[in-house]
Formats: sequence, C-alpha cells, structure tokens
Amino acid sequence: MWILLLGVFGLIFLYRWYRQSLTLENLTDKYVFITGCDTGFGNLLAKQLDKHGMKVLAACLTDRGAENLKKETSSRLQTIILDVTDSKSVSSAAEMVAATVGHKGLWGLVNNAGYALVLAPNEWQKKDLLRVLNVNLIGMVDVTLHLLPLVRKAQGRIVNVTSAFGRLSAIGGGYPMSKYAVEAFSDSLRRELREFGVKVSIIEPGAFQTEIVRSVDVHINNLKRLWENLPKEIKDSYGKKYYEQFGNGLKTLLGAASPKLYEVTNCMEHALTAVHPWTRYSPGWDAKLYYIPLSYLPAVLSDYLLCRSAPKPATMKDQAKHNQM
Repeated sequence: MWILLLGVFGLIFLYRWYRQSLTLENLTDKYVFITGCDTGFGNLLAKQLDKHGMKVLAACLTDRGAENLKKETSSRLQTIILDVTDSKSVSSAAEMVAATVGHKGLWGLVNNAGYALVLAPNEWQKKDLLRVLNVNLIGMVDVTLHLLPLVRKAQGRIVNVTSAFGRLSAIGGGYPMSKYAVEAFSDSLRRELREFGVKVSIIEPGAFQTEIVRSVDVHINNLKRLWENLPKEIKDSYGKKYYEQFGNGLKTLLGAASPKLYEVTNCMEHALTAVHPWTRYSPGWDAKLYYIPLSYLPAVLSDYLLCRSAPKPATMKDQAKHNQM
C-alpha cells in the first residue's frame, strides 16, 4: 500500500516538474519592461534576461543607475528614466515603450520598484506611510494601467513583486500595508485578464540583501528620527527601552537576510518564460517555512508567535506591576 502511494506521489512530482520545466519558444523576439533597475532584483533580472537574448527595457530612477546598467549589458538592453510616483514620467515612459515594441506589444511587465526605508510602529509614522504607498502601490498601479493595452496585445505576462509581509504583517508601517494591497490588485487583475490570455504572477520574497535591506544604518537613522520627533505622551507610553529593543530587533531581521538574490530573479524569469507560470512564488526559506505557513494559522497562534519576543511598551509594564500590587 505504502509503495503504491509513494509511486503515485512520485509520478505527480515528476509530472509537475516536467510541466513547470517547459519554456516558451522565440524568447529573443519578446520585449520585457522592468521597473526599479538601478539596483537589487530589477538590476539583476535585467542582466539575466539580457544574457538570455530577450529585449529588455530597463526603467531606472537615476541617470547613474541607467549608465551603470548599460555598461554591464549588451546593446539590446535599453534604459528608460522613470519615477513611478510621477504621472508625467509614467506617461512618457509608456509612450517610449509603445514606440519601441510596435505591433508586437509588450510581452512582460515586471513591477519591481519598491521603497521600504521606514520600518517602525504605525503610531510613529505619518507622512512616511504615504511615501511608501505612493511608490509600492499607487505608482505600481499607474505603471500597470498605462502599459496594460500593450501587454494585452501580446497576450503576455505581468509579474508583481510583493513580499512575505504582504501575507503576514510582521512589522508596522506602509511597507506591509502596500504589499497587502498589491496582492489584492494582482489577484483581481489575474482574473480580469484571464480571458485575454494574459497571465499574472506574484513574487513573495522573504528577506534578501537588496540595497535597501543592506542599508541597516539608514533604517536605524530613520527609526531614530521618528522617535525623536514623537510627542512626549507617545514616547512615555512606549518608553526608551521599547525603542532600543525595536531597533535591535530590526538589525537582527535585516542582518539575517539572504544574499542569494538570484533565487528571486529566477522566479521572475520563470514567470516570464515558462509555458505554465505559477500564480505565486515564495523565494527564500524564511518565506517558505515561516512567514507564509504562519499566515495560514488562526490569528491567536500567529499573534502569539510574532509577539512573544516583541518589546513591551512601558505603560503596559507599569500596568502589570500595578495589577500585581
């Protein structure tokens, strides 16, 4: 009986592996537009696809980022300066893409541009929340809607980069909030475009050592800035020890990030080039074995596991002491 079951599971595994290994033909004729190519995932993916002969349109925020990328790639790759938070910049980029791809349309759109330099409790943030949402959500939606007719024409692919924090809010601020919203947008978009032959995939990475994550000092300085500008009542409620412990926890989280960025870009490439792309990809062992599974647990269990080592506010400690008296 057990041998039969193992045989069945083995056949299922082999079929799944074979099905997922099938790649499209004529990839060198296809155009792919990638946002956020100055550094990190976008930069590596642009080089990866260029090496495989695809026609890459790499959107960078800065001239310096575009120049550096051109030095490391072939003449096929074209760069475009794009600020996803500026509607005029998005419209201009969309016009350039349309003129470049012509009647072929745009095979792939990879929404990779992201911002995550404010990781702190929600109550400590105000305008910082909006900055993150403007890049990670509003800008991403703006780019997608401008380029959607071109993707539809090619019956192509849309790849949206979210995060494991888009399934489980393990930290406050605009970052997980924006990623949850991108998940919702991607799900509805996938269903809407299904009949047009367009496939939408979501990449939900764990912690990886992108330029943003490596900038630990920047994160800590941002946290310090927020703390110093808080009203006295909020500072007294949380306490300086909470602030210090939160900062130490942030350093630990960022320090444990994986340096293997190719695990994410390989998922992006599969979503663009496979005959049968996955709906969701979760690169990183922390995403696969902790954050994503934790998101399926009852709230009482996931809250306990996330909060057991979290710092305790000063007022709560004082209240606990008072109750014991």
